[in-house]
Amino acid sequence: MRFPGLFLAPAATLLVANVPPSVPTPPSVPEIGAPELAALGPDGAGVMVRQVIDKDQLDPLASLEQGKEVHADRTLTLRIWYPARASAKAVRATYTASLVGEPGTPPATFGVPALAVQDAPAAGKGYPVVLLSHGYNNDPVMLSWLAENLATKGYVVVAPEHRDPPITDVAKSPATLLRRPLDITFVLSRLRAGLLGDLVDTGRIALVGYSFGGYGVLTVAGGSLSATSPAVSRLPAPLVATYTAGGARDGQLHDPAIKAVVAISPAGGAPWNAWGAEGLDGIHAPLLVLAGSYDRTVGYENGPAAIFANAHKTERTMLTFRSAGHSIGTNPAPAAMRDRLWDFDWFEDPIWRKSRINAISAHFITAFLDRYVKGDEARAAYFAVPGSDAVKVSDKAGWIGPFTPYAAVSAGGENPTWKGFVRGHQDGLELRHLSVQP
Repeated sequence: MRFPGLFLAPAATLLVANVPPSVPTPPSVPEIGAPELAALGPDGAGVMVRQVIDKDQLDPLASLEQGKEVHADRTLTLRIWYPARASAKAVRATYTASLVGEPGTPPATFGVPALAVQDAPAAGKGYPVVLLSHGYNNDPVMLSWLAENLATKGYVVVAPEHRDPPITDVAKSPATLLRRPLDITFVLSRLRAGLLGDLVDTGRIALVGYSFGGYGVLTVAGGSLSATSPAVSRLPAPLVATYTAGGARDGQLHDPAIKAVVAISPAGGAPWNAWGAEGLDGIHAPLLVLAGSYDRTVGYENGPAAIFANAHKTERTMLTFRSAGHSIGTNPAPAAMRDRLWDFDWFEDPIWRKSRINAISAHFITAFLDRYVKGDEARAAYFAVPGSDAVKVSDKAGWIGPFTPYAAVSAGGENPTWKGFVRGHQDGLELRHLSVQP
């Protein structure tokens, strides 16, 4: 994930057993040795595509270019994953997308192997919703590792294609500070208006965002923009006045009925300080932050760690991948993105194996959403890791119990190996928790 200017320029039962050996394994299928809750759920996965039109709405990009408020229609394509019934012989979907190429090269086009079946019959109805917001200039299919995985577990995942300006066009980037949360709140309004009918329960909505999508979901969950932010202040003055904290249209950027928020490598912290010192106090939904301690794009201590610390009015947890960088939220690099380092770095971490990152993330995100969206309090045990310090470190944890089978899984409790992790397969993690502060 790269940010331009305002940020930083470069840096159904369809189970895995039914996937023929000659077909590449979808990123949503966890690798061997993955922690317990990374496993696929009992349903298959379906995927469908819908378009929605936000009529006569603020066009921040045109407003930025013309120096005055401009309105226009905005069409958004939604990729929607859901629990499905599909035979083992059903033809799986085809995912393709493209990303901005290295300067001087054409866009980089790639494909991702899918688990989901296009337009498969739904497995039921009344499912909770996860709105999934991708990174800057990214595409929803880059997050299929999580979307498909959650769909098999009883969630409907709705991922807008945000259509950001090119990441190499620095002058246009401030417009996305408004466009991203406006896209999200519009899609939520369409869902509540019946876009997916009885397939979904719009009383149970969670937000998940990666990188700039993390900025978007934090803002929608209640983070009010600061007029003094060096990033926000680059917008036209009338928009700064009306969309920042206390402004007449600040509320258009928020949705107060969110049940849970997950921010992966979230943007918006220092040096941009999008929400100022107290703007995150508007977040009241439980928050899970996932971050790499060596993130060179949004930072760590002044980025995700500061966001975690400053969301004072909610219960929050942060999982840190020690020595990992920014690109912890995407699929592993597809074959077509492995020949040029620019393309490769959209997806891969310099230190960590991406399939391991995704499996650990899926484990904790599943536990978090199940607890706060589905109301399964038993999932709290997966965060009750041993240790007396404020920072729970997974390195060199011992093992209590028999050493057979070889792939023994911790049941938690007094076992120093974190609940759900395979013995000897948990190093490199830190877990923090902070409660609501007065």
